[in-house]
Amino acid sequence: MAQYILSLDEGTTSARAALYDREGRRIAMESNPIECNYPRAGWVEQGALGIWEQQLEAARRTLQSAGAKASDVAAIGITNQRETTVLWDRATGEPVAPAIVWQCRRTAEYCQQLAARSGSAIIAKTGLVVDAYFSGSKIRWILENVPGARERARAGELLFGNIDTWLIWKLTGGAVHVTDVSNASRTMLMNLATGDWDNDLLSLFDIPRGILPRIARSSEIVGTATASHFGAEIPIAGIAGDQQAALFGQACFRPGLSKNTYGTGCFALLHTGKKQPVSAHKLLATRAAQIDATPQFAVEGSVFVAGAAVQWLRDGLGLISTAAESEAVATSVADTGGVYLVPAFVGMGAPHWDGNARGLICGLTRGATRAHIVRAALESIAYQTRELVEAMEADSGQALTELRVDGGATANQFLMQFQADILGKPIVRPADIETTALGAAYLAGLATRFWSGTDQVEQFWRAERVFEPSMPQNVREHLYEGWKEAVRRCRN
Repeated sequence: MAQYILSLDEGTTSARAALYDREGRRIAMESNPIECNYPRAGWVEQGALGIWEQQLEAARRTLQSAGAKASDVAAIGITNQRETTVLWDRATGEPVAPAIVWQCRRTAEYCQQLAARSGSAIIAKTGLVVDAYFSGSKIRWILENVPGARERARAGELLFGNIDTWLIWKLTGGAVHVTDVSNASRTMLMNLATGDWDNDLLSLFDIPRGILPRIARSSEIVGTATASHFGAEIPIAGIAGDQQAALFGQACFRPGLSKNTYGTGCFALLHTGKKQPVSAHKLLATRAAQIDATPQFAVEGSVFVAGAAVQWLRDGLGLISTAAESEAVATSVADTGGVYLVPAFVGMGAPHWDGNARGLICGLTRGATRAHIVRAALESIAYQTRELVEAMEADSGQALTELRVDGGATANQFLMQFQADILGKPIVRPADIETTALGAAYLAGLATRFWSGTDQVEQFWRAERVFEPSMPQNVREHLYEGWKEAVRRCRN
């Protein structure tokens, strides 16, 4: 009898795989790095074949480290960096161009023009702000800039997919071309209300419908990984974009529950249930993971650069040797000494949506040191999260009582305490902070009856620590006012 669920978690900087038992406990996890390339200012690319190879190798090592065989695995769940765009040859499986990563800004000018012409209509159909972040303009760019691509797409020779679709196509040996509603809702091509590709949007972007995958629920058996990959066939039964998977992994199944994921970027989601949200504060309406015939929705705030700012301190400036070192360096000083770092390296996401904003360090004096800059980078993650939470509260008309958190940066105790302080709300860190992989596992396990239902998996969730706010309100607001001034400067 199969005793595990295998989760594939393909993120922006790493391809991870995790194995879960019947109690929802993670018993093994392996990871491989994913290389990003920056061929021009604002451009971000990755090799699609490299992503596939690293993900497959991580999955094989995970099974090996657990002493498990493919026959021990009931199903595979897949979660992925969203919006990242791959086009490949239907016959050969060869990508026609590098994958355009969600952070890439090459289509920013086109999106500004599109927003001026059709912004309100696109928002009404998709729930998305018109921005280079999403897949639609990336697909269009490849079709227009790769020689022969548009003609080949019209002839049915090319296929499009976000990373979930690409991995499933490779796992099934090219037999299955599918995505789920959570990923499709991030393309700017799906009608949020109907859950299907929208003909008006396809016409607007000039994208042939034939290159698009079938849209499935997030929890259903969509295909089978061939025996050549793991030694036996394994059903593929769960799909969700990384943030919707994290929302599911945090057991946020009901309206009013929220989470924030601290990864390369920062993503706060509030579950709104069957109600399609409308934001007055430039947040996004999106599909939450769907396990049955009833659509589920969420409101989302997206920060482009969070943990990536710490990576920049390490790799770009050489101020720290490891990401974990940032905590000790930050706490070596009592405060930032008035220094603010706004990591608008690729513009700013919610609630600003300013593609022209650029990174800024301000408040420097002769007394500023490496430690002040490192601390300011960590604090910037918390300030950006407060902006998202305030917008969510304004949209929903209710105050969040707590914020569930996950992602690698939540291991940083200083950051979590400062987050609680600057929000003035408890921060709840779960026992398993890798909730993205866990959410994909839950979706696959529910589809295959490995678990009986959401009531059962909800019992697996437990808090490891609650960070209570301790900062005086006057101090909190003074610091936040300084942040808002720094943001104003980087936008002008």
